Amino acid sequence: MIYQALDDIQDAMRGMLAPTQEERETGSAEVRQIFRVPNAGVIAGCYVTAGEIFRNNRVRVVRDGVVVYDGNIASLRRFKDDARSVRQGFECGIGIENFNDVKEGDVLEFFEIVEVPR
Repeated sequence: MIYQALDDIQDAMRGMLAPTQEERETGSAEVRQIFRVPNAGVIAGCYVTAGEIFRNNRVRVVRDGVVVYDGNIASLRRFKDDARSVRQGFECGIGIENFNDVKEGDVLEFFEIVEVPR
């Protein structure tokens, strides 16, 4: 009886604590070519080297081992069609919100923020 009461109290305390947020990496891509599109800015022609990229992921631009930018994906396209996701081994075009300084050879790391209960 007492053990059940202790378990109930612990469960209640867990529910009162705010969940922690952590990053979960979903994939990475290498920028192979840059395209300048009127009214859209710069689009990075990429090859997905690991994992899978989803449209709602966040992106981190890494140049020479240094993080240059951290933000959101503006557009994800496969050929001329919008894509929800692109898997490893495929090519795609990626537009990054508020960032037009992408260069060939940059590495794009994709991640999502997940809430983990304490």
